Amino acid sequence: MAISLSFPSGMLGAAGGVVRGLGTGLLDAVLPPRCLACGEIVEVAHALCASCWPKVRFLTEPLCATCGVPFEIEAAEGSVCAACAATSRPWARARAAIAYDDGSRGFILAFKNADRIDAVRTFAPWMVAAGRTVLAEADILVPVPLHWTRLFARKYNQAALLAQAAGRLAGRPVSVDLLRRAKRTRKLGTSGPRERAAMVRAAFAVAGRQGREVDGRRVLLIDDVFTTGSTTNACARTLLKAGAAAVDVLTLARVVRPSVIAGPSARAAGSPATLGSSPA
Repeated sequence: MAISLSFPSGMLGAAGGVVRGLGTGLLDAVLPPRCLACGEIVEVAHALCASCWPKVRFLTEPLCATCGVPFEIEAAEGSVCAACAATSRPWARARAAIAYDDGSRGFILAFKNADRIDAVRTFAPWMVAAGRTVLAEADILVPVPLHWTRLFARKYNQAALLAQAAGRLAGRPVSVDLLRRAKRTRKLGTSGPRERAAMVRAAFAVAGRQGREVDGRRVLLIDDVFTTGSTTNACARTLLKAGAAAVDVLTLARVVRPSVIAGPSARAAGSPATLGSSPA
């Protein structure tokens, strides 16, 4: 005789929640969650401790309307920095969640080079908050690619992980293979702007038939760190050549250098108002 045991679905859901809670508690007891930056034990996974959190500089308004570099004094809406006023860029707008400095460098490099991919759960919401204006107009998210040899060695593309996570949160489609790195370049960490620009020239290409995905669309380029802009410039030019209507940029972090405001009147007069800072 077969005996059928059935339980209300609510009871099964509650039981599953209890089991998951017990599992998480046991795991935390054996491998307690640690601060993304310093490794100290924290109460919540994928978080920063009370000592490291204040060291992270979030980039908030007022910002340059083009490159997103922060201004140190109040600025009118739509103000641009002196560098953007004087330079033509292939992308329309760039935004970043945090400054790349001593407070963030350690956990970003751990994410990039030391398999701390769990940190994407923390980073993606930061990026979505910082990039809400560019995400709202994006038709598709495209990560900056790694050359296949570097991807093979690293096992993952950190920009692709950020793009996928941000895309899920923002409800935007992501194409991780649309751009490819056609030329291997050496690591750019210690290179200056001109050297970087020369190394990434012709380094990117749109992958085959996937070029149709950008035709007439606004693309949001995703990367981990905006340094001099050489990589994003090269990627943006490639996407525009493939038919993209426009390209914006969203990164987890950016180098913040002294910047100046160049409003319409200052630009016309040729004398920007100095704030003590020049964007990357």
